[in-house]
Amino acid sequence: MIDRRFFISELCAFSLAGAILLIASSSKSFAAAALAALDKDNDGTLDLAEVKAAAAGVFDKLDKDSDASLDRKEIGGRAGKTQLQQADPDHDGTLTKDEYLGLVEKLFNAADADKDGALNAKDLKSKAGHALLRLIQP
Repeated sequence: MIDRRFFISELCAFSLAGAILLIASSSKSFAAAALAALDKDNDGTLDLAEVKAAAAGVFDKLDKDSDASLDRKEIGGRAGKTQLQQADPDHDGTLTKDEYLGLVEKLFNAADADKDGALNAKDLKSKAGHALLRLIQP
């Protein structure tokens, strides 16, 4: 006879392992999908111009009140409190498009591990790459 506690703990471990694999595989496809959608010159990478163009479009969509700045509510969960504070040099609690694009450029540079000026799918899977994708995905 199988011990119920053992069975339940094994089932939970199996489910957790499955969830981790699902998250890992979706992360790969997420980065690949983002790369495919934003790579305007179809070279398999994103350069800073492509990333900033995408970010500018996202900024415009997020600016619901059309005041040329984004407050914490408009940004939502795309950036953390610390990121917003660092990207807000005038400390007014909002980001202008230039400040938003400055944050995007900072994250681009952090994600560009080999410093070649372009991000590939591997770069986008990094912590900085994920943070960047949150800012540039529509």
